[in-house]
Amino acid sequence: MPRLDAITGLRWWAAFAVFVFHFPNLAPLPEELALFSPFGNLGVTFFFVLSGFVLTWSWRAATSRRTFYWRRFARIYPLHIVTLLCAIPVFYSFNPDPAQTWVKPFDFGILLLCVLLLQGWSRDPAILFAGNPASWTLTSEAFFYALHPFFTLAIRRFAVRGALIAAAAVIAFAAATRVLIITQPESWVADLPWPVLRLNEFALGVCLAWAFRRGWRPRIPLWIPVLLIAGWLAALALLPLTAETAPAYGAVAPYVSEVTSALCALLIVSTAGADLAGRTRLARARPIVLLGEWSYAFYLIHATLLYGARELFGYQPGGWTGAVWFAGLLVISIAAAAVLHIWIERPAERRLRAWDDERAAARAGERVPARTE
Repeated sequence: MPRLDAITGLRWWAAFAVFVFHFPNLAPLPEELALFSPFGNLGVTFFFVLSGFVLTWSWRAATSRRTFYWRRFARIYPLHIVTLLCAIPVFYSFNPDPAQTWVKPFDFGILLLCVLLLQGWSRDPAILFAGNPASWTLTSEAFFYALHPFFTLAIRRFAVRGALIAAAAVIAFAAATRVLIITQPESWVADLPWPVLRLNEFALGVCLAWAFRRGWRPRIPLWIPVLLIAGWLAALALLPLTAETAPAYGAVAPYVSEVTSALCALLIVSTAGADLAGRTRLARARPIVLLGEWSYAFYLIHATLLYGARELFGYQPGGWTGAVWFAGLLVISIAAAAVLHIWIERPAERRLRAWDDERAAARAGERVPARTE
């Protein structure tokens, strides 16, 4: 399948949204941006939908399940370990200062869960956000990766119509689950771990990518999903500001994740369709694609740098000072991401994949019967 550079570029904007979400822990944002920063965590929703789409778009039937799992491990794990080691001195201490609320007492057991990417199965914030706080999403990703070969088994016989019906069913199921959680907050469904509750986002991306593999090419102008997402974020930011509009916000707030996942899916399919048709010259500009390639490293390192700066320099004032900090930390985080991607993420993945390919070749050679004269 052809490479979708415009989709890669979208990853950067999702990572940037998460950065905006976390930055107020160092300094106040300008008032206009501060209205939107609480919703920057929705970038994670985009990542989950995109993960299902990209994995399914690039899936090869000839790849064994073992090879698939190893390549996913090679893709995410080395950088996870490196950024976890960077995070521990910032977020952990044997004698934490109570004033530094982000610093936790050193706990080997909890950190071991982080090493194994199991912390995200807990709903306890002390465990869920343990180690590198951003890495809880990797628990969900590891779960999604484990299930992906079985997703492809389930949908591989679908034509375009079947894949789109499956996508609609995923959205409907997610909405029904949310209604159940709202109406019965004490039910066992409400206490399910995040990897299970967020699985619908990944599954949505899987179904839509399969429709693309079967030849679906929606001609949805990019400005439509961009405008819808901007309007949705504006509504989330502005509706709570007055007594008259606050009830409207209360009505839509419980469904933020479900609406956002549908809008993210619309953006992804419109971008992918435009990219395949050669209509994304700006979206696939090399600087944006490069930032997209660095986005995984950026996502994993930015919180450590933000809180490290706060530990060294304290909480900063807003205004122009806050704007300078914002720009400076953004540049530093991008630079750190570039270094991590170029010197750790990419070579580690390449070497691990090559090692596995060599083992596979050796095993294949052993299975070839010896020739007899």
